[in-house]
Amino acid sequence: MFVFLSKLLPIFLFPLGFACLLLIIALILLWFRSRWATFPVAFALIALLLSSNGWTSNAVVRSLETQNLPAEIPTADAIIVLGGALRPISPPRTTVEVSEQGDRALYAAYLYKQQKAPYIIASGGRVQWRGGGPSEASDMADFLNAVGVPRSAILLEPDSLNTYENAANTRKIIEQRGFKQILLVTSALHMPRSLAIFKKQGIQALPAPTDFLVTQLLLEEPSAGIEGFILNLLPEVDRLQRTTQAIKEYVGFGIYRLKGWL
Repeated sequence: MFVFLSKLLPIFLFPLGFACLLLIIALILLWFRSRWATFPVAFALIALLLSSNGWTSNAVVRSLETQNLPAEIPTADAIIVLGGALRPISPPRTTVEVSEQGDRALYAAYLYKQQKAPYIIASGGRVQWRGGGPSEASDMADFLNAVGVPRSAILLEPDSLNTYENAANTRKIIEQRGFKQILLVTSALHMPRSLAIFKKQGIQALPAPTDFLVTQLLLEEPSAGIEGFILNLLPEVDRLQRTTQAIKEYVGFGIYRLKGWL
């Protein structure tokens, strides 16, 4: 139930959900022929325009992605890769496919091949009301094996449904195996919250971020000419999504802190 509520309740804090809420309020006011109906419409438009332009999106995403940039990746006892990287087999999909965060699994395999650690811990369950089926950890093991990581080097944590459970459940594996130091692989946007949770669990985790959404090339677009400036100002759905992902992380910080997980 917590997983469901944690995904449902914050929706109206995100730009799209907030704008929809304002439009619903506007419709109610119009029903009563109120002269205030234009105000929520205006606020909805402002919210969408602000959150979907390049400057806002880049700034809020970078505020998270640049917090844990290692100068170099050290060696460790194991690599922990968090779920969210794969889509399960479901017709007409006949194989496991990478999601938008698929860099997590690919980067974990890359670090293993660079001999940064002898083991990869694949962490992630599967929410039953989203279709159930094999755990994402199991799917990730198949994927990692397909890209060259031997089965003997893959450890499974198949029960976690959120980042707190990722940390709590993998801690058991770390303690059983006697691992001292691990590399934590997740999206750069997700790294600050993830790292704080793992350290709260007493795990000596070193950040190995991947899946960067904002790069130097993207930051240089507005100054490349009048065309780049105009296009950066106009609303774009990808920017709206990036802003939403960043706000989701900040909301997650608040919820997890209230629960004592940070």
